[in-house]
Amino acid sequence: MMNVITPNDVALARERIAGHVRRTPLEHSATLSARLGANVFVKYEMFQKTGSFKSRGAFNDILSLTDDQRNRGIVGFSGGNFAQGMAYAGAQLDVDTLVVMAAATPANYIEATRAYGATVELVADVNTAMAVAEQRADEGRTLLHPFERPAMMAGNGSVGLEIIEDVPDLTHLFVSVGGCGLLVGTATAVLGAKPDVEIITVETEGSDALAQSLAAGRSVSIQPSSIAKTLGSPYAAAAAIELAQTLLADVVVVSDAEAYSALTFIGERLKVLPELSASCTLAAADQWAHRFSPTDNVVLLLCGGNVSGADIASWHATVGPH
Repeated sequence: MMNVITPNDVALARERIAGHVRRTPLEHSATLSARLGANVFVKYEMFQKTGSFKSRGAFNDILSLTDDQRNRGIVGFSGGNFAQGMAYAGAQLDVDTLVVMAAATPANYIEATRAYGATVELVADVNTAMAVAEQRADEGRTLLHPFERPAMMAGNGSVGLEIIEDVPDLTHLFVSVGGCGLLVGTATAVLGAKPDVEIITVETEGSDALAQSLAAGRSVSIQPSSIAKTLGSPYAAAAAIELAQTLLADVVVVSDAEAYSALTFIGERLKVLPELSASCTLAAADQWAHRFSPTDNVVLLLCGGNVSGADIASWHATVGPH
């Protein structure tokens, strides 16, 4: 695997951002353990400030910049969660922040990004957002990529260190992927500490850039169509593709309907409301349940929880029970 980051990079990132992010809870679930036939734990990263893991990487990246880079202001593009994480980190570190977002981004993401202190520029779609952010960087701002920058990956990977500390006998980790910055960071941390852990990535149909890239044997660009908007990256990081080819146990793609069914179960039984990009990990674990033994220690990483009532109503109308 290409050494984009190392376990030491993740450890240093954790120290760097310690005063800015929360150590999120990890709890055993008797309900999910009975459902899956193993010892199942849930990492509630959805309780991170801004509602997702993204602030970890944003803080580490901004804190790794030079004074000149920060003084010029920063710009990024996002489908929602990185926008909020970047906006919050920028405000806390007193850095002028511009986020370019697709006009179809749910209103609650846009409003929250502005409320955290960033300027929002709306454009046609996610691919246009990437191009416009690069243009703003050419005009002088420092571009923060939501998943490809090593500092971003290392900051995100700090969640993996927390998982290993809380479940030292971890056997399986389910993590959802969009652009894969969370995957690369978390896998680096987890496999660096415990190389025999089986890591299973999860995508939804229509936002499966990693699975399509593996099938094609090369990086594939897509136009995301899944209702799991925060998985809607147009491509997967090159480091993640190589990681998936060499070190991952499986790359699972579930339907939007399966992710929504898992979300309703989690809401009813665990009393929390994750995003589809998080609940899809349970849908994938259901596919793996026949492989688990009662002594396996399985963690589902619930990476985000930015959900509105309008989202739930829309998802139910689209893929819910009829």
